[in-house]
Amino acid sequence: MTNYRIHNQRAIIDRRTLSERIVALAEESGAQKARPEILALLKQALDSGREEIRRRLEEKPSAGYECVHGQAFLIDQLLRVIHDHVTDHVYPVANRTAAERLAMIAVGGYGRAEMAPQSDVDIAFITPTRRAPWCEQAIEAMLYFFWDLGLKVGHSSRTVDDSLRMAREDLTVRTALLEGRFIWGDRGLYDEISKRFWDEVVKGSERQFLTEKLVERDQRHKRMGDSRYVVEPNIKDGKGGLRDLQTLYWIGKYIHKVRSAAELVDVGLLTHGEYRSFRRAEGFLLAVRCHLHFITGRAEDRLTFDMQRRVAERMNFADRPGKSAVERFMQFYFLQAKRVGSLTGVFLAHIEDQLSRKRGQRGFFAGWKQKAREIKGYSVFGGRIAAPSGDWFRKDPVRLIEIFQLAEANGLEIHPETMRQITRDSTLIKDDVRDDPRANALFLDLLAGRNDPEMVLRWMNEAEVFGRFVPDFGRVNAQMQFDMYHHYTVDEHTIRAIGLLSKIEKGELERDHPRSSKLIHEVSSRRAIYVAVLLHDIAKGRGGDHSVLGADVANQLCPRFGLDDAETELVAWLVLNHLLMSSTAQKRDLTDPKTIEDFVSEVQSVERLRNLLLLTAVDIRAVGPGTWNSWKRQLLGELYDAAQERLRLGHLRHGRKERVEAKKAAVATRMDKNAGLIAEIGEQFGDAYWIAEPEDVIALNLVQYRVAREIKDQLSIHCEYYEARGATLVTVIAADHPGLFYRIAGGIHLAGANIIDARIHTSRSGWAVDNFLVQDPLGNPFREASQLDRLKNAIGDALANRIELVPKLAQRPLPRNRAGAFDVAPRVNFDNTASNRFTVIEVNARDRSALLNRLARALFEAKLMVHSAHITAYGESAADTFYVTDLTGGKISGESRLNEIRKRLLEAASDHRQKQLEDA
Repeated sequence: MTNYRIHNQRAIIDRRTLSERIVALAEESGAQKARPEILALLKQALDSGREEIRRRLEEKPSAGYECVHGQAFLIDQLLRVIHDHVTDHVYPVANRTAAERLAMIAVGGYGRAEMAPQSDVDIAFITPTRRAPWCEQAIEAMLYFFWDLGLKVGHSSRTVDDSLRMAREDLTVRTALLEGRFIWGDRGLYDEISKRFWDEVVKGSERQFLTEKLVERDQRHKRMGDSRYVVEPNIKDGKGGLRDLQTLYWIGKYIHKVRSAAELVDVGLLTHGEYRSFRRAEGFLLAVRCHLHFITGRAEDRLTFDMQRRVAERMNFADRPGKSAVERFMQFYFLQAKRVGSLTGVFLAHIEDQLSRKRGQRGFFAGWKQKAREIKGYSVFGGRIAAPSGDWFRKDPVRLIEIFQLAEANGLEIHPETMRQITRDSTLIKDDVRDDPRANALFLDLLAGRNDPEMVLRWMNEAEVFGRFVPDFGRVNAQMQFDMYHHYTVDEHTIRAIGLLSKIEKGELERDHPRSSKLIHEVSSRRAIYVAVLLHDIAKGRGGDHSVLGADVANQLCPRFGLDDAETELVAWLVLNHLLMSSTAQKRDLTDPKTIEDFVSEVQSVERLRNLLLLTAVDIRAVGPGTWNSWKRQLLGELYDAAQERLRLGHLRHGRKERVEAKKAAVATRMDKNAGLIAEIGEQFGDAYWIAEPEDVIALNLVQYRVAREIKDQLSIHCEYYEARGATLVTVIAADHPGLFYRIAGGIHLAGANIIDARIHTSRSGWAVDNFLVQDPLGNPFREASQLDRLKNAIGDALANRIELVPKLAQRPLPRNRAGAFDVAPRVNFDNTASNRFTVIEVNARDRSALLNRLARALFEAKLMVHSAHITAYGESAADTFYVTDLTGGKISGESRLNEIRKRLLEAASDHRQKQLEDA
């Protein structure tokens, strides 16, 4: 029978009444004739039971256990009624033989009596022998009832011997039987398989099961993103999810034969406090899963952005200053996932210890008679550091910091029992410890450790020491940012960034970060850059500008950590300006001297510049997979080199004329036999072209320009993989005409490409030379011949008016359609100070198919000339920057003119406009 309690069971399903009505129908009309009416009764019972469970969850939104137990109870009762009807009325047998016996066993989550509303019904039918006709008929009849009710049934039909043989061979079958629970039928068969399972399968295979389960878990984590802090988690299979808690229970049950998670306390694997954490985390995760299933009407376990809002609302999370309801809900979710991680670490280490003691050995050190050594009073054995007594941290709470610093400095793990002590005693960290110079010196040594500060800081975070010692960090613990750009919570992003800085310093990322790998050894203070990385996002979620607020935090914390005045000033400046370099590199024209002048006026010293590059690189890369690429490396490198030259010399090395002549000489060297084209064609282009374009692109442009003038239709399209920038270079040379830019952009979008940079030039004889850098929606270049041909053909079709751009573009779905879960209000900003020659327009809007094309068309209709465009995607939003002039080559001024342009761009960027285009 079930071992869980359900409040007011009959409100969910009244099995006795249902059975009586089915018996009456079967006896009155016969089982076959009455089948439709019987099925209708069963369906009504299932629907009303589910509705009652839904109502209870809505009434008590956090009641995860009640929901899953109620669902299991409902299915139990239905299966029992169906079993009795089939065996009594459909295939009745007066005197069954020994072979005509049948037991129904719930397995998997259903076996634990934990069923989410849309979960599969996993059943094992157990029979004494193979191919017993009555058993096969009865099983088939029952399955048809289950299927006709719309239940998703995962079933097996085996003998006791077959089940045990398969359990020995297959981990999945073994785990299913481990959770087997008797539902109905022949109890003797269940008792037999249960006893033999423990005697013949489990006995002696405990260590093998542990090893296989951990391998299975690690593979599952890898599939799911290998972090419990991914912002769209899978609550069942993700790291820190339900499956991790279930794995603990499986291992505990397999090794100690516990019948419930509560008994893990009795066998010493969890303390009472840890078990309460287990229950809280599991109950919350189960509730979230049930809400997901009810909202979607399917077995949905991914907490996607659109679902996060709805679940947060259903679970009564409310907005607070600086944090939306969905961010508060997800922060609570990640705190539970973090707790699951802590429980898992302690639990598994204890299991390993228990198994080792039982066998008289410990892993790699089996057979060694090694004595524990001592480091500063701590015991070290087998690669683990341990506190020597239970009151060790109470005697001196600074040791709560010291043990992590020693672990990092000596490459040690922390013993699980000591981790348990640390978590218990973390509340001892109060202001006296935070202000203790020794504690702060130890923390700084750990933060800038030379072995693996990332791993040890993560342990420190999970033991709740990190957030207590640095309360500002505790405030961003498990805090997510509700957008598609940031892949991790703020604390996880920060710890990853510190780990990346450490890897760069050790030379492990030299290929991806060659400049940073050199510069980190030139900074004046190692510890200052590590503290800056720690604090750069420390003020997120407080409302207001997190850079400004973070600089205030830095000014308070740095002296406490032991940094001097110069280091404190540097860290505060870096936190205040940590977005400056990436924003300038990605949104501004780096060939415009004013861009460099403005950037240098903010940076003011080479020392700041070095540190800012390091912080920017690790900040971008720690956002998530794929956010760092060769294009961003190139942009940051160009900005760094230009700013360094200006800072070192006090001026640009060359004036405009000298820079153009130097570029022409370099191009001539590169072009060799075609160098004559510089004199023949080069004079067609003004100084801006020579300054803006790289030497290799100019060399390509000049050859293509010569060919283009000889082509009948005066159009040349060239596409090639541009390895240096991790993108594809698309060059279009054509007789210039109004609207050329937006049509080219439309053709590129139709080919499935995203434009990340564009430079538009017009020769003195009226030819357009437009250079685009493009990537696919995942940030990869087009390099296959078929891809390059598709680009050329799509651009050609757009320019020749062979296709209608507007309806075609509207039909193309945005590759990341999850963006619909976010509200991104479009904004348009004008800046007439960022360039001496151009008005800079920045448009921020929801990223969507052909956004650049629509914005470029709006600029064309506003009678503006676009000279360069710079496109940056931040998950669901995009920032498109245009350097423009009016038709006479002047800047745009006048409030009414600017308002007219703003209105056009907002209309082009709006969701309303997108809907109109899709409906057209």
